[in-house]
Amino acid sequence: MEPVPQTADATAFLAADEVIDHEHALVRAIAARLRADAPVPHDYAEAAYTFVRDAIPHSADSGDPRVTWRASDVLERRTGICHAKAHALTALLRAEGIPAGLCYQRLTDDAGAEPAVHGLVALKLPGHDRWARQDPRGNKPGVDARFSLHEERLAWVPRPGLGERDYPGLYATPPPTVLAALRQAVDRPHLWRLLPTDLPETEER
Repeated sequence: MEPVPQTADATAFLAADEVIDHEHALVRAIAARLRADAPVPHDYAEAAYTFVRDAIPHSADSGDPRVTWRASDVLERRTGICHAKAHALTALLRAEGIPAGLCYQRLTDDAGAEPAVHGLVALKLPGHDRWARQDPRGNKPGVDARFSLHEERLAWVPRPGLGERDYPGLYATPPPTVLAALRQAVDRPHLWRLLPTDLPETEER
């Protein structure tokens, strides 16, 4: 699906802020290194995606208890959950002038755990008239997400019968409940207790 921007201000999807801090020297340095080998926007976007997906382990997969949320911290510490990795990819894309934002799914698992809000990225490349969703959370057995501008290759496809869904909104900044959980958590087990199980429609802005 193509997400719907929650602001009419197109410049919001290129802006730097406390979370998507793409003016940070480390973000700029990594972006420059990737661009040197991939100067074409499409190739750079794919290189940035692959870097975040593969070079920054998902903390639940690696067992890392640290919680990151600011893009530069995710890139420096090389760890984060899906939301943190989405922030890092968004920053790398915006650093090279590629509009990018955050979008979300509601997912559960077959073990009956509480549903969770899962973070994705959507980008719009020059010459393309649609936003394309990408999932940089990191692959593992049973998960094979890939960069694609046409047919989505996300980690998971929601199952409506289990209460899973794609949220329609595309955000320039993280929704307040997601960001608050990331900022307040002292470690990853604590974060699991704080993350929202649903994204209120009132947070779609």
